[in-house]
Amino acid sequence: MYYIEKKIEISACHRLELDYESKCTRLHGHNWTIMVYCCSQELDHNGMVIDFSEIKRLVKQPLDHQNLNEVLPFNPTAENLARWVVERVPHCYKATVQESEGNIATYEKD
Repeated sequence: MYYIEKKIEISACHRLELDYESKCTRLHGHNWTIMVYCCSQELDHNGMVIDFSEIKRLVKQPLDHQNLNEVLPFNPTAENLARWVVERVPHCYKATVQESEGNIATYEKD
């Protein structure tokens, strides 16, 4: 099995839709760190699991310097964002999303 990891840093704002009072329901921003983990039993014709630049295109390009509420069709929690990465990137089995120091969410396929 071949494994790769890609670290992506983005700046983006969001506000959360919550059923309780929280300052996070107001628009605010983060410098996010997203770790993308991919694996494959076979390499492609170029000798890769997936090109690192393709991961960057799929994850960073649509999110960087954006209002996540405007570009994503779900409540943009770190947990939901981690799942979105796994579902969007081919061969991705796990993603971690760090929105601030000490606040990290992980989604991993079963």
